[in-house]
Amino acid sequence: MSNVGEYAIVVENLVKKYDDLIAVNNISLKIKRGEIFAFLGPNGAGKTTAIEILEGIRKKTSGKAFVLGKDIDKRKELDQIKKIIGILPQEFNTHLNLTVKENLRFWSRMYGKNIPIEDLIALVKLEDKANVQYKNLSGGLKRRLGIAISLVNDPELVFLDEPTTGLDPRARRETWAIIENLKEQGKTIFLTTHYMEEAHVLADTVGIIHKGEIMDIGTPTELIDKHGGANKIIVRCNDQETRDQIHNILFEMGPMENDEGDIVISAKKKGSISKVVDLLEENDVPYSDIVTQRPTLEDIFLALTGEILITSTETEDKS
Repeated sequence: MSNVGEYAIVVENLVKKYDDLIAVNNISLKIKRGEIFAFLGPNGAGKTTAIEILEGIRKKTSGKAFVLGKDIDKRKELDQIKKIIGILPQEFNTHLNLTVKENLRFWSRMYGKNIPIEDLIALVKLEDKANVQYKNLSGGLKRRLGIAISLVNDPELVFLDEPTTGLDPRARRETWAIIENLKEQGKTIFLTTHYMEEAHVLADTVGIIHKGEIMDIGTPTELIDKHGGANKIIVRCNDQETRDQIHNILFEMGPMENDEGDIVISAKKKGSISKVVDLLEENDVPYSDIVTQRPTLEDIFLALTGEILITSTETEDKS
């Protein structure tokens, strides 16, 4: 493994066992410097266990791992790793009665090298909340402060474990913008998430993890092209009578209904879209719209694992 210095992270055959439970099952991966890598999978898939091993929080059972060219098995190098990475844990919390500025000052004192506090506050867009106590921040603003704290030592590599869980869509997108800004500054981001859209929007490379195993790794486009299958034809209609009519006309193409009541047909053959349009027009079907849809990471997860990755899109930022 002489080329480990070329990558921010190199993992080879990593295993973590708890008695009979295998939490991380022989995973291998390489993460390029300066990229956003996303571990995509449900809770309990092994995402947090894997990154906590890389952070030096948990002991591995077997395998090898190098972080920023340093071997986590060597105590001296592991101590060095801890000084040059940033961490936002999934269950982040900090001093309730300290303000944003006071919390950053507290954490900055733990490192010899740090970014000026005012710069950190500006980076996560908390200028108007600098003197507000942590306990009085919304959930989204607390996560922003957590990201700022993970950056106090100006790390090259930042671990963000489920950084937007529990946030409403607006707060989630604001957090995405901050993460994208970190990449623009040349930092490497190791992100864990169970949100399909988050992985697709942010990540240069996605590792799909399920029950402790990596099912595949690639760019979102590579994974979709490799595992996604055919595009979908979606026929939108407004009433059940129209749906029944479409089912009867297109029955040979295997029409199905989605949760929104739209008719979905797989475009397996060239000319499928033209055929659907022609048949509906010939039979004067009063559909409202026809669109095509490429496979998504959700489809890829289902294809690779046989399971649906359930995520809540109805989250509210009430804390």
